[in-house]
Amino acid sequence: MPLALTAGLVVVMMLPTAGTKAWGAQIAPSQSYLGINLSGLADWSTEQPFVNVFRLSRRWISQREGAEWGKGPALQLDGHGWITRLESDCYADTPMCMINDGHYPSGHYVCLYEGEGEIEFWNVEAEVSREPGRVVINVDSAMGAIWLRLRSVNPDNYVRNIRVILVDFEGNWQQQHFAPEFLRRWAEFNTFRFMDWMATNGSPVEKWADRPRLDDAHWTTHGVPLEVMIDLCNRLQVNPWFCMPHRADDDYVRHFAEQVKRDLDPSLTVYLEYSNEVWNGIFEQTQYCNERGMELHLGDKPWEAGWHYSARRSVEMFQIWEEIFGGTDRLVRCMATQAANSYVSRQKLEFEDAYEHCDALAVAPYFGLTPHPESDPSSDEIAAWNVDQVLDYVEQVRLPRAIESMHEQKQVADEFGLDLVAYEAGQHLVGVREAVNNDALTKLLHAANRHSRMGEFYTRYLNAWRNADGELMCLFASMGRWSKWGSWGLLEYPGDTTPKHAAVVNWNRATPRLAVQ
Repeated sequence: MPLALTAGLVVVMMLPTAGTKAWGAQIAPSQSYLGINLSGLADWSTEQPFVNVFRLSRRWISQREGAEWGKGPALQLDGHGWITRLESDCYADTPMCMINDGHYPSGHYVCLYEGEGEIEFWNVEAEVSREPGRVVINVDSAMGAIWLRLRSVNPDNYVRNIRVILVDFEGNWQQQHFAPEFLRRWAEFNTFRFMDWMATNGSPVEKWADRPRLDDAHWTTHGVPLEVMIDLCNRLQVNPWFCMPHRADDDYVRHFAEQVKRDLDPSLTVYLEYSNEVWNGIFEQTQYCNERGMELHLGDKPWEAGWHYSARRSVEMFQIWEEIFGGTDRLVRCMATQAANSYVSRQKLEFEDAYEHCDALAVAPYFGLTPHPESDPSSDEIAAWNVDQVLDYVEQVRLPRAIESMHEQKQVADEFGLDLVAYEAGQHLVGVREAVNNDALTKLLHAANRHSRMGEFYTRYLNAWRNADGELMCLFASMGRWSKWGSWGLLEYPGDTTPKHAAVVNWNRATPRLAVQ
């Protein structure tokens, strides 16, 4: 059952039945082969999943009168990030809804808070009313971000539990935690992968005490509380995919599993993964695993030792979950690997017979184009192409390679008696290395993502996945602003339409599972 979430309090609430009818979905999540990676949270996030937009505010920016921007003293914070004291000539700012072109709702927002202090808003159209604990502002989203400024606080009763909410939701924000449009948008997907919501990459979390809390000031620093992820899945009857932090100890894993066992709807299945892409050298977690593997003499080369350590730690983590859940009936234990390298897959699955403790081999079979100055073709060459030339190359070279990797990894999965799932998937058109600053290339790859042929590629790609007997495929990613770092979002902002998103929705509805699971 969904939960009403308030700071420091979790109350079980009986709500109307979630699922197909509740959110206007044409198919139920259990009928879908598709999952979605929910995009990471930041003050510039265009997705805005929560009614309380302060949840996506930035870490406080310390300011001093007359000094350069952001050059105030170190702030005194409590354990949840609320400011407990400000010097007399200092203040603190934080932005939220830092979204251009009016891509979030305009109108009256109410700021609710506890404690005593002086709160101001700037870059808003007007302040409508003010009383202790409640300020109403009129927001024109065309002006850009909403900025909240904390001018002073009473150290004995400092400002905390700030909520900034459209007035339409003031009466039920505790029960209706999520923006209705966000719920409707992803109501037909089978699984939510919470990698970015858990701030998995480079996570510092080691102990259960390190976890994100409901009453944290910002959910953009350490991730979203587990209670919220469970609530979202319960409301929509969508399965969760959790990525356990690479440094997390056994006690953390045990408490996490116990809370999921207690609060998640028992009809839902839990997908489990150790961290994210621990084979990928760009991530801190890969370096950590390499170092731990070498310390434990699990391989002669750092990368091999890292593969083996991640396999061992995955199994240790899985066994804790099995103990808490009394078996594996509700678990899908995923061993993630590099889609383009079946050697890595075998190294991880064979090490200490790890495959015997897994249910699925997880890959990311992107159809990618990652040019740089020394690639063939080079980033400069591709930047001189037109959109059709880019799409021709993707269709003739990159998409077939991705499909080939699906079949190669399916062979490996079959050898070890495992399902094949995709932890991430979709297009991967982005300049790398020096090419990230090639504006012509970035513009071209964005145009390719908005072209009708990209939708055709997605349909062909999804059909190929099912023809390879792939099971769950979690696309990357839900919604986000496109930039030189990639065009990852199926959509860029609320109200957006793209051929790739339309193709995914149409394929999902036209290709249901034959039996509801």
